[in-house]
Amino acid sequence: MTDILWRPDTDQTRSALLEGDVYRPDILAEIENSIDSLSLKLRELSDKIHACPELKFEEHYAHNEYTKFMEEQGFTVQKHYLLETAWVATYTHGQGGRVLGVNSEMDALPGIGHACGHNLIGISGVAVACAAKAAMEKLGIDGKIILLGTPGEEGGFGKVRLWDKGAYEEMDVCLMCHPAPGPPQSVSLSSCLAVVRLQVDYSGHTAHAGLSPWEGQNALDAAVLAYTNIGLLRQQIKPTHRVHGVFEGKDWAPNIIPDNSTMHWYVRAPTTKEALETATRVKGCFEAAAIATGCTVKMTPGSIGNELVQNKALGEELVDVVRKRYGDIDYEWGIASASTDFGNISYLMPGLHPGFSIPTLPGGGNHTRAFTDAAATDAAHEACYNISKALAHVGMRALTDEAFLTKVKFAFEEAKQDRGN
Repeated sequence: MTDILWRPDTDQTRSALLEGDVYRPDILAEIENSIDSLSLKLRELSDKIHACPELKFEEHYAHNEYTKFMEEQGFTVQKHYLLETAWVATYTHGQGGRVLGVNSEMDALPGIGHACGHNLIGISGVAVACAAKAAMEKLGIDGKIILLGTPGEEGGFGKVRLWDKGAYEEMDVCLMCHPAPGPPQSVSLSSCLAVVRLQVDYSGHTAHAGLSPWEGQNALDAAVLAYTNIGLLRQQIKPTHRVHGVFEGKDWAPNIIPDNSTMHWYVRAPTTKEALETATRVKGCFEAAAIATGCTVKMTPGSIGNELVQNKALGEELVDVVRKRYGDIDYEWGIASASTDFGNISYLMPGLHPGFSIPTLPGGGNHTRAFTDAAATDAAHEACYNISKALAHVGMRALTDEAFLTKVKFAFEEAKQDRGN
């Protein structure tokens, strides 16, 4: 079978682009010039972040490096913005105008570093904001740019916390992107999976595991049984759904019947409604394990992550500029089977979150050590610069074309009606 994914040894020849003009070629020219001129500095920034991975809400080094960079680019920067490691960089030109929002992620993963490429996501947000600023200055375009440094994407729902604190209030649209495996030099407009998070705690009774095990209620057995129950349940759920988790305990020893265990589970599905429905079935697995082992069970719901809603009007504009300038579009790859807290943002305001492909090894997709390496390559950075140019173009159309922004807002309301909320 032919491998359609972009590999390090793939022919780098770009497929034929479409002919025709893009919206405001003068704006795109300024965007491209800006990002090209900043590319060496952006690479240096990315390499620093990549070499110093920090976990969710501990992104102190990244916070300092990004805020320093944005101050040097002439933005007004507020450090420790609403959250300890969040930040915001703003630029205003003229009076009035629309507000372009952009996100830069920062956090890495335990043990495997920047295995989701947040170093690339971070510099992409910087590139989009700087390019938009350059176009506004050169061409006299009124408006405002808000670049949010968003911590804690990996399980921390940092963007949702920032939304709740009002960080997105001024924005008319919000843009960001994400690297992933995919066809060569392609941009993906796939969605992602909604996710329901659950913590499950079993409580039992200790006993001597050799002398009198019948006196115990084994909370480790409850966790193992729940894990097995879910393994069997997977045969009966849709192939587009995902259920996965881990378990742990305190003060376990081979000669003691464990009286406690804790499980952390994610239930994912293409829509929030489906994820909640499957989560109900998963909870039955937890309850059955408690009954079988004589333990008690406590289920604590975590945050719910919505699926990604790609704004139709913003997406169509992205397709136009990508196909005419940078590469191909796909609707299958990207982060289609993963989840992001930007999904919640896309439920609440017009947003666009395309994936962009980078060269990866077989078995080296997101959340692998091989992807950590892939996120530091020259080709990955070139792909990052191209998607950043395209996103900046889309953002500048939202700032300069009132009819287009009206379409964007209509598409947002239409998507809300389609999903029933």
